[in-house]
Amino acid sequence: MVMSTYKIEIKDNLLRVSFGETAQNDQIVRDAAARLEEMAASGELAGGPLIKINGPISIPVAFVLAHKLAHIYGAVAFYDPKLGKYVISITHNPAYKLGDLIDI
Repeated sequence: MVMSTYKIEIKDNLLRVSFGETAQNDQIVRDAAARLEEMAASGELAGGPLIKINGPISIPVAFVLAHKLAHIYGAVAFYDPKLGKYVISITHNPAYKLGDLIDI
């Protein structure tokens, strides 16, 4: 059975992420990128005006997700548990400004 060091699932433009098998960031980044490529190829990541990301993430993995997703979504928002909202972190969509807060 092949285990992944990083799990990524999508439902209704909400990307749920979590750590899997224990590994260092070099491997986790490769696995996260491979999973995103697989999801794009299968049509799961269809693009759109906004994608929200929720779950634990390391900084190197956040860069991978942000880079890949910013090419196919108009805006990318990460969940901030202290605020209880999503924060727009990348935007090419005039409907969203950097720092906008989006409710759950």
